[in-house]
Amino acid sequence: MGKKPVKYCVVDAFTDSAFKGNPAAVCLLEEERDDKWLQAVATEFRLRWFTPVAEVRLCGHATLAASHFLFTSGLVNANKIEFLTLSGVLTAKRVPETEQPDSFVELDFPVVPLTEFDTAEIPAISKALNGASLIDLKKTTTEDDLFVVLPSGKAVADLQPQIDEIRRCPGRGGVIVTGHAPSESGLDFISRYFCPKFGINEDPVTGSAHCALAAYWAKILGKCDLVAYQASPRGGIIKLHLDENSQRVLLRGKAVTVMEGSILV
Repeated sequence: MGKKPVKYCVVDAFTDSAFKGNPAAVCLLEEERDDKWLQAVATEFRLRWFTPVAEVRLCGHATLAASHFLFTSGLVNANKIEFLTLSGVLTAKRVPETEQPDSFVELDFPVVPLTEFDTAEIPAISKALNGASLIDLKKTTTEDDLFVVLPSGKAVADLQPQIDEIRRCPGRGGVIVTGHAPSESGLDFISRYFCPKFGINEDPVTGSAHCALAAYWAKILGKCDLVAYQASPRGGIIKLHLDENSQRVLLRGKAVTVMEGSILV
């Protein structure tokens, strides 16, 4: 006898429009499945996150997608959810708006600290970023991502990276690229995230990267409330609040369910 079908949905996170933001497949499992099955499919309520090639410790858009699914499906009769994850207990909270109730979900994530990086690597990293000028270079202390600051948000948006060269960059993770947004944009900073080592050439919207970005830009701009835009082809907006005392980041975003179905294997 075959296994009981597993219901799933696809949710676009950090957007209020279908086919924008970052899509995540959400499965709520009624029984345990082995890691091979999980790696091939998606996630479970004891929340785990999988890229096409590896499990990761922290994933913002999939947490937002799972929260959106649980809130909108009626499976959770509360305004707050706690997830047990590889990064500890993470919470998600519904944040009503006056005009559109329950349209935001607020995630409570840990700050991702940055550390200095060997400046001797600047030429190789600049080459990977198609000769871009680097204003600052650091790395994250969790996923070993490179953290690269360019002269402007426009330079970030216009960037044409060399993915094969990024794959050869030092470190185990990806490359976070960021710059100050134009003053007339209503944004504070712009970013992109390239991670071919994890099977993702460019991630559409990366919540975990903003746990490093929020702390960096809060210090640079002298404020704790920020509006960020990830300038991938799909694009997405994240509202951020940095709590310096607790070293936590609140990420607020919208989500849209675009597909529902069943996995039959």
